[in-house]
Amino acid sequence: MEKKQLIDMSSWSRQSHFAFFSQFSDPYFGIDANVDVTPARQYCQDNQLSFFLLVHFASTKVVNSLAPFRYRIENEQVAEYEQVHTTTVLMRENQSFMYAFMPYTTSFSQFCETAAAQQEIANNSTDIGLNEQTGLANTIHYSMIPWINFTGLKHARNYPVTHSNPQISFGKATDNGQGRLLMPVSVSAHHGLMDGYHVGQYLAAFEEALANPQILIE
Repeated sequence: MEKKQLIDMSSWSRQSHFAFFSQFSDPYFGIDANVDVTPARQYCQDNQLSFFLLVHFASTKVVNSLAPFRYRIENEQVAEYEQVHTTTVLMRENQSFMYAFMPYTTSFSQFCETAAAQQEIANNSTDIGLNEQTGLANTIHYSMIPWINFTGLKHARNYPVTHSNPQISFGKATDNGQGRLLMPVSVSAHHGLMDGYHVGQYLAAFEEALANPQILIE
């Protein structure tokens, strides 16, 4: 059973913000920014590690340290989960994809083992991967678009107003002409649960984690 606690709405500092944005037909806002991934990419190349998995692992650790990314709307109330997990897109050789669930762990090797098992399932199926696990409330929805150095991103939506899982996407890392690799990151979140300030906290902590990859995976 996933541990969570309900927020006391009567004393919550975001109570009026939550009430306001919950009336919107699309209460999500999005921010796109570049993150320096130079040390992380070099570390992965030097140690034959997956940059794709390191980026996901770093992000998952960061979002678990920030309460707004663990908030979810349930029965018109807000619950704060103790942990949030990863639901991400895994590509097949035929360019179709499968949604894969990877439970939160502080072990990079365990994270990679789970990802390898999920990739094996993806390679041997045609299913899109929508199931009880990928549909859990306490997941972050991830995707990676390594072919495009995007400057903006809009997700397809068919969600009820109560849907509140943040979505995070990573793009193609490119040289900025000054010897630094910059990767676009898109964060989409329910405005009743967080603001740009909180996305800024995430982006700063994410970049810091990727600047110290050897510490990240210890």
